[in-house]
Amino acid sequence: MAESDDMSAIKTLSSEATAASGDSSGWQLFAAWIIALVATLSALFIGEVLGQEPCNLCWYQRIAMFPLALLLGIAILFNDTTVRRYALPMSIAGAAIALWHTLVYFEVVSVAIIPCSAEGPSCTGAGMTILGGVPLPVISLACFVVITILLFLPPGSNRDE
Repeated sequence: MAESDDMSAIKTLSSEATAASGDSSGWQLFAAWIIALVATLSALFIGEVLGQEPCNLCWYQRIAMFPLALLLGIAILFNDTTVRRYALPMSIAGAAIALWHTLVYFEVVSVAIIPCSAEGPSCTGAGMTILGGVPLPVISLACFVVITILLFLPPGSNRDE
């Protein structure tokens, strides 16, 4: 009997998630979640599989991005548009850190990225670029900015307008 109730609950949650991601009021959360999920999985791949240790600024950006993937996924599952209250501050903070990191990367601001050194990880190395030379701090900034814009859109916004 309990197994039947569990299966019923799973089916209900699954149908709610499908409805949230498929209707016009949930596409922004779904798109923001996909971006956060891909960014999170990419950061984990770069760090754990490729073995590239992140600098402090990269860690701070991860602190903002990783919970976004979880929070936005749960919000989609429960069709909770109020998650914007919690996700926006993290997204904006992550964007601010990524902007600072990008300015440091392009030497607009001359501050050493800790622990960027000869012995530690360096954000200025060729290993920190993808897609033909796009630096990771720029990609991080783009992800946070797009997530922030998607979260600022009102829930009823139609993507076809």
